[in-house]
Amino acid sequence: TISSVLSKRDPKYLPYWVECLPLWVINPPLVPKWVLYKKELLLPRTGSITSIQAVYVPADDLTDPAPATTFAHLDATTVLSRGLAAKGIYPAVDPLDSTSTMLQPRIVGEQHYETAQSVKQTLQRYKELQDIIAILGLDELSEEDRLTVARARKIERFLSQPFFVAEVFTGSPGKYVGLAETIRGFKLILSGELDGLPEQAFYLVGNIDEATAKATNLETESKLNK
Repeated sequence: TISSVLSKRDPKYLPYWVECLPLWVINPPLVPKWVLYKKELLLPRTGSITSIQAVYVPADDLTDPAPATTFAHLDATTVLSRGLAAKGIYPAVDPLDSTSTMLQPRIVGEQHYETAQSVKQTLQRYKELQDIIAILGLDELSEEDRLTVARARKIERFLSQPFFVAEVFTGSPGKYVGLAETIRGFKLILSGELDGLPEQAFYLVGNIDEATAKATNLETESKLNK
């Protein structure tokens, strides 16, 4: 556990960690104190400690002082979305609210960075259009916006992942997809090469080739059912 690791590194700091950790997410003034102890744990030694913090966000408001102050001291945040969970998209990670200081061209490379930014821009535009769609309908959007919505919905479903540990729940075999394949898949969606495929084909698949194969199967099943 983190506590045992810390106790081996420098026992004198462990009581402070235990004292501050349960409180820092609900009491912003404690955050600088917690961060100070955390930094002191690392300074005298070589190496590093990676810790994962579960942060409660009151009323799902990321601007609330407690989580907002907390996030400022984290290298990355993974924000879960009730809306995505309601759609059955798992893991229900919100790519717009989630952040990482590692997402920089000099760290992940130009291609990875540019693809990630394009994906986020497409999803952001879709989010902005949702109120208009709810009130006026999809047909009232411009052709460009309708195309953006269609691609965003494909991206949303392609972000679902068939985990090995979730096979019993999803009924789908677990898949591992490498980074290069993942980037290739999103680039194909963004480029418009897959505009003709139904969005259902992108749900709980591995790489983009599986989505193409699934689209073919869906088309075949549709013809047989007619």
